[in-house]
Order: sequence, then C-alpha cells, then structure tokens
Amino acid sequence: MFTALKKGFKALEHGKVGRFGNDVSTPYTRRLATLHFHLFDHAFLRGLWTNLDEIAPGVWRSNQPSPRRIERYAALGIKTVVSLRGEPNLSFDMLERDACARHGITYVATRLTARAALPAADYLALLDLFETLEKPFLFHCKSGADRAGIAAALYLLQFEGVPISEARKQLSLRYMHLRSTKTGILDHILDLYGRDLDQHGAMSVREWLQNHYNPQEATRTFKRYRRFP
Repeated sequence: MFTALKKGFKALEHGKVGRFGNDVSTPYTRRLATLHFHLFDHAFLRGLWTNLDEIAPGVWRSNQPSPRRIERYAALGIKTVVSLRGEPNLSFDMLERDACARHGITYVATRLTARAALPAADYLALLDLFETLEKPFLFHCKSGADRAGIAAALYLLQFEGVPISEARKQLSLRYMHLRSTKTGILDHILDLYGRDLDQHGAMSVREWLQNHYNPQEATRTFKRYRRFP
C-alpha cells in the first residue's frame, strides 16, 4: 500500500495525472498548475524568501520566481529571465514562460545540475549564452542556492574578472548553499580551477574549461575526498 501511495504521489509531482501541473491553457488547468506549483515545487516556501541578489551591474540571481514576481521584475526593467532548470513541461516552467510572455520578458531555459560535474561543453554553453543576453537579466534555479551559485561564480570569473576567492562567495551559506553535502561538487570544481591557476598561471575560466577541466577527475577526487557512495 505504501509503495502504491508513493508511486501515486510521484505521478502527481511529475504531472502524470491528467493535466495536473502540465497545462495552463484554461483558467481551470491554470489553477491546477498553480496548486501543483505551490504543493510540489514548494512555491509556498518562497513567498517572502527570494534569494534575490544583483551580482554585477544588470545581472541578478534568485530562486524560482512566481508569476507575480515576474510581473514585479518586469516593472523593475528586467529584460531576460534564464531558468537553469531545463524545460520539464511542468507547472513552474509553464507558469514562468507564460508570465514572461505576458510581460514582454525574454525567457530562456537551459539545464544545470547541482550534484554532478557536468561536461565542459555545458558550462561553456552557459558562458556563451550569457554573452547573448539582453541586460538587465536574471537567472535562477529552484532554491537559488546551488545551480544559480555556480552560474554566478562562472559569470563573475569570466566577465567581471573577479578573483576566485570572490567568486567562491556565490556558493555560500548567504544563499543557503551547503558545501558539506553532495552539492559541494560545485565548490570542488572551483577548487580545481584554483589549483590549476596556482600550477599553470593566469587563465580565464573559459580557457580552463576548454583545456584543463575534466569532469571525471572532478567526480573521482570529490567522492574520494567526501567519501560519498
């Protein structure tokens, strides 16, 4: 019985029951999507806590915005919103995409992960994307702690030329990021960049990703250090 209940709950969470959470085409399905957004994406926890911060002139990071927050961001002049959560065809993505369209904001979706070292091509594509965005722009993940943190660090390193010690602050308790968990792989990636700066001298983070970064090495050395299964 418990297994069946768990499967049913997961089906609801992933929008696999009717059109609960994966349709905003009618007032009724929009209400269902909004309910899904609050219950399964935990939007009710983000009512007051936004994790919003301007990391550079015209560049903002935050947690997952609601349609109401998108409206406020439009009033503040935000031109582009980037979701780092991909395009899962679920409530948070559909409501955000719809709200951006209604308020004249360009919406872009790409995908990062918080608990794994991605291939270099993924991080390089993010840097390429940042170069194309109209400012002011905002990027976000779900909580604004981990994926938004590594994206912010990479942005500051590549485009603002900040020292790595400063970039590391984007992955901190200030944003509710915990290095002691599996999301510490993101800190470890920056540590490896710092190690190679010490060994090879100055190089941009883009150059490092292209020529030195190895996700398999990052995963192996992080697991050995943290002793995760």
